[in-house]
Amino acid sequence: MLPHVVVPSILAAFLIPEWHLSGAQAGLLAGSGAAGYMLTVPVLATLTDRIDARRILIAGSALSALGTLLFGLFATGLWSGALFNAMAGMGFAGAYMPGLKALTDRLAPGDSSRAITLYTSSFSFGVGLSFLVSQLVAEAWGWRSAFFVTAAGPLIMFAVCLLLRPVKPAPAPGRLLDFAPVLQNRNAMGFVLGYGAHCFELYGIRTWIVAFWTFVAARSSDASILTPIVVSVVFSVLAMPASILGNEFALRFGRHRAISAVMLASATVALLIGMLADKSPWLLLPLVLVYAITVPADSGALTSGMSMAADPSYRGATMAMHSTVGFSLSAFGAWAVGVALDAAGGPQNSSAWMAAFSVLAAGILLGPVALYWSRRETQ
Repeated sequence: MLPHVVVPSILAAFLIPEWHLSGAQAGLLAGSGAAGYMLTVPVLATLTDRIDARRILIAGSALSALGTLLFGLFATGLWSGALFNAMAGMGFAGAYMPGLKALTDRLAPGDSSRAITLYTSSFSFGVGLSFLVSQLVAEAWGWRSAFFVTAAGPLIMFAVCLLLRPVKPAPAPGRLLDFAPVLQNRNAMGFVLGYGAHCFELYGIRTWIVAFWTFVAARSSDASILTPIVVSVVFSVLAMPASILGNEFALRFGRHRAISAVMLASATVALLIGMLADKSPWLLLPLVLVYAITVPADSGALTSGMSMAADPSYRGATMAMHSTVGFSLSAFGAWAVGVALDAAGGPQNSSAWMAAFSVLAAGILLGPVALYWSRRETQ
């Protein structure tokens, strides 16, 4: 996870001014990693139904490191940066869902909800570490050094993968990219589409949280300790306990009901932040911290719900659909927020942040709609 948000981490302070990027272009650059992921994950995740996911995890980790290094060495503008970031995203496609499949293939029989939630919530801890390391290294040694340092993360994962015991999956029926059984599983597809809404909001705010808090801090003289580094790291790290607690909440009160409640709360908080974007950071900070909890609180419950609703013979294909939809909307979320900022006057304008957070709220509100649709279809 170490290179995962290195591009969003350095956008506001380095890449936007140096490469003269608009909001939409910055969103496109940040979203290119998710786009590369989305293009590759259908094949790689589906392959895990046929070969040991560990082998894909090894190749994906190597490609992730390579794309990260190439960005640091050769990126000179929007298109070269997007190319190398997409390459890193393709490598991550061989790491995240295949990593989850490698985990579930090695779990003892029984309810895997908590184990899957721990895995997905660890994603957020990795994002927080990525925000922290990327910004500290970029400020100390320049933005290119951030890519060189963070590329070490997937190389360590490469070595760890070699220590995993081999597992041979059961023979999978059907063709390699046969998604018809997945699309026909309405219960699983409800979680998949809900995950798409979640990813739209999550990646949208992760791409722009540093730029937003840069705007907030610049308007106040008493926010010296509330730097963009501190806020972005805390925002990301809070996601891990939030995701675990969200899944426990779902187990206790019902998965559909709990996820929908979290999504509605998240949309409400997003709109409040947008309305108060030009106010004191001490007023905004509690809202941002609440948002740091509501945004990821549905993640573990959505992913574990998808895994448990999937046909065991098509679990890899279902995970592929889950990731394809999720990361497609991740890329769209990063870009859509940038477009909203441009349309409303740019990131130095408080009304632009109202527009940006309204886009995030609108995206997450589609989640309860998807869950209601799937529940109606399965009743």
